[in-house]
Amino acid sequence: MARVEILVQQGADVIVDDTTQTRYQLASVSKQFTAAAVLLLVADGKLARDDRLGRWFGDSPPEWQNITLHHLLTHTAGLGHWEDYPMIDLAQRMEPGELLTTFHRVPLMFPPGTGWSYSSPGYVLLAHVVERAADTPYRVFLADRIFDRLGLTSTFAGSPGARPNLAVGHDAEERPVPAWELDVVGMGAGDVWSTAKDVLTWLDALESGRLLSEPHRTLMLTERARTGKGPDTSGYGYGVFVGELDGRRWWHHSGHNAGFKAYVGNIPERGRRIVVLSNTEATNAGTMEPLLA
Repeated sequence: MARVEILVQQGADVIVDDTTQTRYQLASVSKQFTAAAVLLLVADGKLARDDRLGRWFGDSPPEWQNITLHHLLTHTAGLGHWEDYPMIDLAQRMEPGELLTTFHRVPLMFPPGTGWSYSSPGYVLLAHVVERAADTPYRVFLADRIFDRLGLTSTFAGSPGARPNLAVGHDAEERPVPAWELDVVGMGAGDVWSTAKDVLTWLDALESGRLLSEPHRTLMLTERARTGKGPDTSGYGYGVFVGELDGRRWWHHSGHNAGFKAYVGNIPERGRRIVVLSNTEATNAGTMEPLLA
């Protein structure tokens, strides 16, 4: 069944709660977890934001040599988005080496650090860096260092297997659609499943510093690159869009996988947070700002 779940909270007061225990694909909201994973490893001393990709992927095209983790985190590496890689079927698994080679075949849109262009492939690369730096599968790293630590008991990454309470994605006419592959192709870019209440806990953990200590929390949640989007969004942090809404600082992100849409937002000054999860593409989940205002 196609459904939209909305959770809005201000401080400890619930404003809207239309939620169940159903787990939805978070789509690109998953990038927040990827960014946090990278920053946890930076805090551990296993990664640095100015690490070049060559440290982790030695066999790369010459034009990739100056790409850093910071560039990938901020969408300033020059990599394209999925439509720029038509040879990749997002519903079909590829071996990691084949996927990386496919990324190499598409020229950069601009030299690293000289522009801004949203790129899910950049976050796939970050997830593979996390795997290599931590020497553990990416989904296991997220479970051990983030989900379990924060008590996100209904949250996981990757293919769901036989887990219960899973939403089935639907198109705009509410017909079931095949899911995207999330263990390799979508890893780090759109691979997390969760419930609205778990996502609210996640938003609060990020803002409060419960997961990331300073300066890493501030690095993630404040502008690291200008996006040219506006008027309410001026920049991108690490895994979040940032800007001002009605004169107040806010951070937010939307997501769209086949059959799923998601949206999260937070205005810290007001203590107002919103989570929208949907398993139908008929939902316009990215226009929920009035609930935050």
